Amino acid sequence: MNSNSPSNQGARAFLPLLFVFVIFNAGLFSTRSLLTKYNISTDVLLIGNLILFAATAISFYFYYKSIDHNRNHTFITYIYLGMMIKMLLCLFTAFIYIRMAGKEVNKPAVIGCLLIYLIYTLVEVVTLTKLSKQNKNV
Repeated sequence: MNSNSPSNQGARAFLPLLFVFVIFNAGLFSTRSLLTKYNISTDVLLIGNLILFAATAISFYFYYKSIDHNRNHTFITYIYLGMMIKMLLCLFTAFIYIRMAGKEVNKPAVIGCLLIYLIYTLVEVVTLTKLSKQNKNV
């Protein structure tokens, strides 16, 4: 298989997101007692990290797929599809958590998940921007 094939390029481009996922999980497991001391739920952060990684992986797939299209409406369709899936998955998950936790919502952990979301989005945008500059269709 050619090392510059689209599937290899996509897998290589996804590695920074996978790296962020592993680093966050390792960090959360290693600082569990410190986070608990400050009343930050590591369980919420771990589950949030997993869901945010899955949402980012799905949106990355659609964003990556959009780079190969030189027709504007196809490009925009994939971008909106990826964005909507990521947003709806995050909103649905937050709603379920807030509904289940009731008054016991761990606000610091929810804010932590927001920060994790921002970091995933930043890494995703930087990675896809580099890829789009390499692609002559965009």
